Amino acid sequence: MDNVIGQIDRALDATSVIVAALDESSLAAPTPCREWDVRAVLNHTVGGMHIFAAALSGTDSGADHESDWLGGDPQGAYAAAAEVDRAAWHRPDALDNTVSIPLGALPAPMAALVHLTELVVHGVDIAVAIGRADLTDDVLCGELLATMQARGGIDQFRAPGIFGAEVVVEEGQPAHRRLLGYAGREVLARTP
Repeated sequence: MDNVIGQIDRALDATSVIVAALDESSLAAPTPCREWDVRAVLNHTVGGMHIFAAALSGTDSGADHESDWLGGDPQGAYAAAAEVDRAAWHRPDALDNTVSIPLGALPAPMAALVHLTELVVHGVDIAVAIGRADLTDDVLCGELLATMQARGGIDQFRAPGIFGAEVVVEEGQPAHRRLLGYAGREVLARTP
């Protein structure tokens, strides 16, 4: 868990590159997260960033997870949320407390791993949806997948709305595809 804050930083940066590639038409694109289009995934991600930052600092996020966090400026909303999120995780005591999130009260290191998972998986969801899987941080995807598997897997979270049943991905596929498959996402054939 020593490097989880650095991994969150990398995830914020990698997803920032993906979000920068969005245009108005791509916001309606379907994603591997079946019920959500790109805008909904991004909105959920930005909301989660604000909620985690508020939980870490003991404040109120000001809105519900699924409120409209994007408004008319998705890139600006992501950038602002990333700044708040990064600052919250870099507080000296960030990993010392219990963090209350919609999944329940978690030790901060576990909450950090949950947050990292949301950032990475949803970033890849968006990249795949817009045909820009080349923008994913495949090294980070591989690290996260290895961490998930080393910690006993995610089977306890395989429920509607969190993770679906694992989707088998062919041997030798890039880490982002294997991560999506592990998280229960249908892996699209067009994904490089």
